[in-house]
Amino acid sequence: MHIALGDVTRNQSKMEAMVAEAARRKSHIVVLPELWSTGYALAEAKHYADELSKGMFATLSKTATQNKIAIVGSILEKRGLEVSNSAPLFAPNGRMVGVYRKIHLFRLMEEDQFLQPGPSITPLDLPWGTTGIAICYDLRFPEMFRKYTVDMSARIIFIPAEWPLVRSEHWRALLIARAIENQCYIVACNAVGKTGDTEFGGHSMIVDPWGKIVVEAGESEQLVSATIELNVIDEVRKTIPVFEDMRLDIYG
Repeated sequence: MHIALGDVTRNQSKMEAMVAEAARRKSHIVVLPELWSTGYALAEAKHYADELSKGMFATLSKTATQNKIAIVGSILEKRGLEVSNSAPLFAPNGRMVGVYRKIHLFRLMEEDQFLQPGPSITPLDLPWGTTGIAICYDLRFPEMFRKYTVDMSARIIFIPAEWPLVRSEHWRALLIARAIENQCYIVACNAVGKTGDTEFGGHSMIVDPWGKIVVEAGESEQLVSATIELNVIDEVRKTIPVFEDMRLDIYG
């Protein structure tokens, strides 16, 4: 998505159209970028943030139900006097399966000044297996992904993001690395175009456990879709049993 800064109505309409198209393609789940409804309008975060089950959370629930499709993406959540960068996952019946709150706040975008970090990572029990969610800057912390896969047996990790164009090579390298080292699918959705003062890099992609890119978008707004083969996860983990060979007695 090309996110319109602070224009919730415009972003919502775009989201609804893209979700409807994903459902028409018979997709099981659609992944939206980070802060898709507002962009980095963090100075007004308390104004835009909604409580769970209200505002944009209710909108996502309704959209999932209408299209009979699961949805995950990050929005601003009001939590008492604080605001979090939160990624709920809604089932096709509109039920919120769980919500992950961004742990690592990106100080280059002043997240640490306006947002409260999440307290923990959030594994979700979904029909295709244990699933993790990370948000953008989290990608730079491999320990988090290791915990998802080694301690919680995650098979897929979704990553909503607003990753700047200037660091696109980091985006590609880190997505592939996280998939290879954790032998799981990485499904990452980035924003595109200029939002505020930042140009976002696009190149949303799905990377399989071998590190092969299954599908990749470009640097313009578009919806890409793909079918993944879950048996590849077990094949890779059996062929190269890194989890069995880890020396946790040495490096924890």
